[in-house]
Amino acid sequence: MKKIIPLSLAALAMATLSACNSSDEPVFVPPPPPPPPVNATLRVIHAASDAPNVNVLVGGQPVIEDLAYAQSSDNFSLAPATINVAVQGILPGNTTATVIGPLDLALAAATNYKVFAVGSVAGDTLEPLVVTSDVKDLAAGNVRLQVVHAASAAPTVDIHVTAPDAALGTALATLEYKGSTAALDVPAGNYRVRITLPGQQAVVFDSGTLALAGGTDLVVAAINSRFSGESPVSLLAVAPDGAFSDITDVNTTSSVRVVHNVSDAPAVDVIVNDSIKLVEALTFPNFTDYVGVAPDTYNVKVAAAADNSVVVIDADLTLEKGAFYSVLAVGSLGQNSIEPLVLSDMPRRIATEAQVRIVHGSTLAGPVDIYVTPTSDISTATPAFAAVTFKQETGYVSLNAGEYVVTVTPAGSKTAAIGPVALDLDANKIYTAIARDGAGLTGDVGLILMDDFVVAQ
Repeated sequence: MKKIIPLSLAALAMATLSACNSSDEPVFVPPPPPPPPVNATLRVIHAASDAPNVNVLVGGQPVIEDLAYAQSSDNFSLAPATINVAVQGILPGNTTATVIGPLDLALAAATNYKVFAVGSVAGDTLEPLVVTSDVKDLAAGNVRLQVVHAASAAPTVDIHVTAPDAALGTALATLEYKGSTAALDVPAGNYRVRITLPGQQAVVFDSGTLALAGGTDLVVAAINSRFSGESPVSLLAVAPDGAFSDITDVNTTSSVRVVHNVSDAPAVDVIVNDSIKLVEALTFPNFTDYVGVAPDTYNVKVAAAADNSVVVIDADLTLEKGAFYSVLAVGSLGQNSIEPLVLSDMPRRIATEAQVRIVHGSTLAGPVDIYVTPTSDISTATPAFAAVTFKQETGYVSLNAGEYVVTVTPAGSKTAAIGPVALDLDANKIYTAIARDGAGLTGDVGLILMDDFVVAQ
């Protein structure tokens, strides 16, 4: 009987519940909770060609550091909210100045935010350009493209996106500076991007064939070109993860200038591939303008202008697409030590700084210390560059605009071998100085001054 009682109670309870459920009253079923909002994404793209590297602050804290021109940050996933954003320019001496913002940016759910720093520091037009698109899946076999006009130096343009061999036809879009298209999904395949002035057929940028695989998702921005060649713009392609790459014009060249820095050699010709006389009768200590040539590997001979059979340099030189080079003939004819010294140049000027580069091209000077000081007194100064040897260079050094004194001494000495040389440096300029021997290896060592040290080249 002890087991029957619990079973009877259970049966009674079930009967009671059954009676309740048989009533006509509706049963309340709570709705499922709403799905969480889809995060926004945010990336920052440096598209201001005369601006220095930048830091990006969110809520007063640095989240992106030392972002250079034509680079993108990583892509951040952020909950929908209003965030406070500021951009700092990095100045010489690693000081900073806020150049954009602080500003409040409201991030909506399921939205991609691409924040471009655009405009010109020198022109006082630096500003943020916010470009958005929806967060959504990309169908298999498709490519997503969004085109942005972020080139402050370019006017309104037509953007043509076609098959590689197709005629221009109707433009995909006509974009003013700071304009953009929607994000467009197209089948994967080979494409070609060409840019013209509105309604015109003359192409100012031509990407050539671009092979875009399924799943490719790109923001493609036209920015001011920093490459050799005639096109005023290049394209910067940025993927959702922040990975970025340059797309240059198909006609992008290499640019080369030649410096005669052999003090005991006569005038020379520079002969390319035994057929092209690139430079004629260049004398010490002069240099040429930049000359644009197709990127390739060339045989280069430097020969006496009076007799091209007298060859003092015979070398192969590989020139990369879009790059700038200074090719120096250095050494001594009498010592049979003439050789080429190839320097990679960077002609992009930065509005917040002077850029100074010093090259050791003197065979007589030996290792040197280079002082950059506010006055000619170096008695207690530390060299800016110590024990610099023949054929070494300082690279581009960022300095605030102002007056400086450069003194070059034998390494470990305070006795000037070159200088003191007083310099009045302006921001937004590049200054190159090459230490050279005295004429005929008999005069005092001196400097070959290039770039913005001279009015014309």
